[in-house]
Amino acid sequence: MTEPLNHKLDVSKIKTLIDVKNLFECMCLSSNASEEHENYELLKEYFTIPNDPQELKLELPRKSLEEISQEFDEKIDEQIKDVKYKFEQLKYRQEYQFSEKIARIIEDIEYARKNGSFPPKLTLDCSKLTVTGSNITSNFMIKEGGKEVGYYTTGNGYFRYCMNKKPTAIVRFFVNKLLGFRWIDT
Repeated sequence: MTEPLNHKLDVSKIKTLIDVKNLFECMCLSSNASEEHENYELLKEYFTIPNDPQELKLELPRKSLEEISQEFDEKIDEQIKDVKYKFEQLKYRQEYQFSEKIARIIEDIEYARKNGSFPPKLTLDCSKLTVTGSNITSNFMIKEGGKEVGYYTTGNGYFRYCMNKKPTAIVRFFVNKLLGFRWIDT
């Protein structure tokens, strides 16, 4: 088998259907046809022969292995310094948080010595939107706009979605059964 010749197609020579037919016959031959081939003259008509292959160009000067390894070592050293710095920041932050928690515990103990009990902790119960430890309650309302004719609510009634148009009975039925929202007229 001969070497590939990398011929380029001369498009200006294709003018008729016969040229296209001849071109398809030559396509499989164009990459490895030698001058002794029987259809070489046909190839010569449609392809530029000889076509010099383009040389692969590499940028010069290329880096040596020592330069590449030196750059790699520098990058690794930078990464190590960065990781050490981040660990130092983390250590400082954790020490600060630990000291703050210890200070709060000491304050709670001093409060308990003075008052006979620890200070009450207020926590937020998200299921009811109430603050335990006090009598504060809140309703969560979403209003559609202007004049409300009713609202959808769930379970205990803390969530309300107010609407300015009353939905049809079918919509209210399916919203109630599928989503668990009840309609209440105002």
